[in-house]
Amino acid sequence: MTQMPSLADILQPEQVGPDLFRAAAFSGDAVPTRLFGGQVIAQCLAAARHSVSAERRCHSIHSYFLRAGDPNQPLIFRVENARDGGSFSTRRVIATQGDQQILNFTGSFHVPDEGWDYQHEKPDAPGPQDCAPDQSTATARSANGSAEADNRRIHQTQFEIRDVDPRNEANPVPVSDQHGFWFRIPAAKNGDANLQQLYLTYASDMGLMSVGLRAHGLSWSQNTAQGASLDHAIWLHAPARLQDWHFYAMDGPWTGSGRGLARGMIFSEDGKLVASTAQESLLRRKRN
Repeated sequence: MTQMPSLADILQPEQVGPDLFRAAAFSGDAVPTRLFGGQVIAQCLAAARHSVSAERRCHSIHSYFLRAGDPNQPLIFRVENARDGGSFSTRRVIATQGDQQILNFTGSFHVPDEGWDYQHEKPDAPGPQDCAPDQSTATARSANGSAEADNRRIHQTQFEIRDVDPRNEANPVPVSDQHGFWFRIPAAKNGDANLQQLYLTYASDMGLMSVGLRAHGLSWSQNTAQGASLDHAIWLHAPARLQDWHFYAMDGPWTGSGRGLARGMIFSEDGKLVASTAQESLLRRKRN
């Protein structure tokens, strides 16, 4: 087994030309099947960041997944400067493998400004110290090559995850679509603000697609459902320190027509809302 690079190294592609970046493909699972979507989005953000002035911070990301990423091919990121305005900058990034686009990314960057402060409160949930260290969630998410978490080894070794209400993934029953878990990345301790945003962008894709299965009493480990992320949106509200515990609260308000919608909010342990997310996924019965 090859030595696993650090998450920080994975998320920062190499610049190989003007507005052109390259990253070696890497899947954290011992049996690679496809790339984790949060990884590719974060790599796009890192590439886009290079051409934006330092005082502008990413506040919004919208991505469309076009094809599953192949862990056996390098990734190429082409950055387009869509606009530099007085307060906002917009960058588009096309992620390709070979001659095929796998993801289209748009990121908006903003000079921090003053305004009115308001946020929803963090849901009432047991703290991380009251939840058992996660031993099974990452493995269950990666069962059957799920697009949700084929980076099992990354999640197990570089994240600490504590589920507030773990369920039996092998024998699930219908439960509320509302779900939440605590996570932190110890290696983020020395990361600057830009690297922290990359970590947060990566983490934003964890668990969202699974929410759509909860109300139906399904899990990936049953090998009856087919899923793939279709699009993913992130709004970055405040700086995060991912070496500290953060709570990811999510729900799945709708499934239908072979798709599912999930929403999420990421809070610091002291209750500050640092990011909001939304994702639509393909969710349908597995076809033989």
